[in-house]
Amino acid sequence: MRDELLQQLEAWHEADDYEQIVQAVTDIPSGERDYVLVSHLGRALNNLERYEEAVEQFLTVVHEGAQDALWHYRLGLAYYYLEKYDKARQAFQAADRLEPGDEDTLEFLRWIEEKEAEAAEAGENQAAGLDKAQEVMGSDVESGTQGNSASVLSTYEASLDSSGFWDDANPAAEKYVSTPAADELVVSLEEELVFRLPASYVSLMKTHNGGIPRRRYYPVTDVPASKIEILGILGIGRDKPHSLGGAAGSRATIERDGYPEFGVVLCDTPSDTGVVMLDYREFGNDGEPEVVYVEKASKQVTRLAASFADFIQGLTEE
Repeated sequence: MRDELLQQLEAWHEADDYEQIVQAVTDIPSGERDYVLVSHLGRALNNLERYEEAVEQFLTVVHEGAQDALWHYRLGLAYYYLEKYDKARQAFQAADRLEPGDEDTLEFLRWIEEKEAEAAEAGENQAAGLDKAQEVMGSDVESGTQGNSASVLSTYEASLDSSGFWDDANPAAEKYVSTPAADELVVSLEEELVFRLPASYVSLMKTHNGGIPRRRYYPVTDVPASKIEILGILGIGRDKPHSLGGAAGSRATIERDGYPEFGVVLCDTPSDTGVVMLDYREFGNDGEPEVVYVEKASKQVTRLAASFADFIQGLTEE
């Protein structure tokens, strides 16, 4: 029966009848779909330009696909057409490591370079325009009128407008805030956690090491009108209870409450029903971890943001 199904899936693929493939595979309960069936489904969804769904399917078999160049190639293709070029590049580079010299893989990598070069050129033009605008409004800046100047800063920590991001007057902030993280401490914590911390997070912790943000709500796109509330952001350190290596830090929380060990606990929540984590399952330490919410009871994982920077910038007030 299985051999007949696989033959039929290949026949449908040759006939460009991708909807039939999707229907046939999705008729099988998700728990009964193996790596081969999910690969057929993801490929068909790519061909139907349903790239978000394709990524979702490919990521259900991330461990099985880790050493499969074709899996990385198909995932990279989906990310490319979603215009998520960083993730696409990482996937295609992994495919090239596993199967060097594939022409299609190398072509996509060239296209990504071109896209990024175009984006960089556009950014330079925009920066030149901003410099000109700042010349015009220079007298206002000198007199202390900032206007919208924070919005033109592109580095991670500066784009937060950090002067208004942190709520240091909150009495609970003392449990989170440590002195700015030194490089030696970063390396030491990374060795302890066995994960490389995102550059955007490390950069922020070198200016303000942990704390309670004024904007503590993150919208869940998959659930309308739903938001995750956080208490604070764990800093890089061991002395403060709510720091990565502290008594209520990442390892302590994972071991105490049985959270999955695919990453680093980043934020706690008021009701103690879940945590926000950095999720390294997709690209490991070679790539940018996603930010997810993990429920304490069910261990259900909900994706929040593609990166720490996106998560921080997406936080809102109640």
